[in-house]
Amino acid sequence: MSDACLLKPDREFIDRVVGSGGESLKQCYQCATCSVVCELSPDRRPFPRKEMIWAQWGLKDRLLADPDVWLCYQCNDCSTHCPRGARPADVLGAVRRESVIHYAVPRFLARWVNHPKYLPLVLLIPAALLGLALWLRAPLEKGLGIAQETGGGKIVFSYWNMLPHWLLIGFFTFFSLLALLAMIGGAVRFWKALEAADAKAGNTTPAKSVGESIAATLKNIFTHNDFTSCTTARSRALSHYFVFYGFLALLLVAFWVVTIRINPLARGEFVYPFNFWNPWRMLANLAGGVLLVGCLLMIYERLKRAERGDSNTYFDWAFLGTLFLVVLTGFGSEVLHYARMEPHRQMVYFVHLVCVFGLLMYLPYSKFAHLVYRATAMVYAEHTGRKAAAPAAAPAEQPQGEAASS
Repeated sequence: MSDACLLKPDREFIDRVVGSGGESLKQCYQCATCSVVCELSPDRRPFPRKEMIWAQWGLKDRLLADPDVWLCYQCNDCSTHCPRGARPADVLGAVRRESVIHYAVPRFLARWVNHPKYLPLVLLIPAALLGLALWLRAPLEKGLGIAQETGGGKIVFSYWNMLPHWLLIGFFTFFSLLALLAMIGGAVRFWKALEAADAKAGNTTPAKSVGESIAATLKNIFTHNDFTSCTTARSRALSHYFVFYGFLALLLVAFWVVTIRINPLARGEFVYPFNFWNPWRMLANLAGGVLLVGCLLMIYERLKRAERGDSNTYFDWAFLGTLFLVVLTGFGSEVLHYARMEPHRQMVYFVHLVCVFGLLMYLPYSKFAHLVYRATAMVYAEHTGRKAAAPAAAPAEQPQGEAASS
């Protein structure tokens, strides 16, 4: 006889899931069609059926310590085939939003970023901090003995001489490091919760080392294998390819610019901003174009999904909108810069910096945090053998005295 288990439903958690894209939660009647049709669901403890049960029961702690919530890519194969019109993919999307808020450090900032009523405040913070950097520029230059940047014998038009290169590097590096620490803190808390949940269930034997698991996960991420396993929304793989690799290329350009003074691979005189035919400028423009196409494809896909009744939440649109504005204002500031349009180019450039700053500073708290939590869950799933096939049933013993047929 199994031990009795006392359930303690979290009613507020259920309401939040329902209110952030999981409206169809109560329509599920546990037929398990969703788990059968999902190409990503493992043989052992398949999802999303069990997650739908836990969500209906309000088992918040169990859901937030479940790696399967993050192994779902919301392709909607399960939602398409549900005979009751429930949308398990949207429910898991709502749970992921709750996970981002739950593990965020500090948590109040995640609540601000993910609620539309705080949008003015969320936009004001990066704008105010950039304004503070503007105000501190002259005192810092004087105190640190920093001379105005020049291009040597060349005439160099900066994007905005009020925000010189050294100041932007210091400003963005400092806040990016804070965001990185918050991101690591959230990932560590998530990993510990996964381990505690498995220990409670008696699943404590690792299948792979952490190093092997990281390598397998990186291969999966760079090839987007899981995206191509979906059938209902297979086209989403292309838009994610564009966004992923476009963003990586822009990150590479930014890293090169930031580290140019200490980079042993750098050769020749460094003049910034780059001219139009500089290889790094050309790579940045190409990457920005790829990223823009990816964003437009995602916007189109989301609008088509809305027509089918799929969930489109503020959590989704806030991140996608920020990414789109980063690219749009980036190209806008570049065009206005080359056209020498004053003061339009400085105004658009300031908006661009606010968007970039918001994207990076709010990374641990927005949907951008999927980059961290999904990767962590994928590593953990590889580490624990979560994605391995179920062991085959042992063959029945042959009666003694009977020879095996050849």
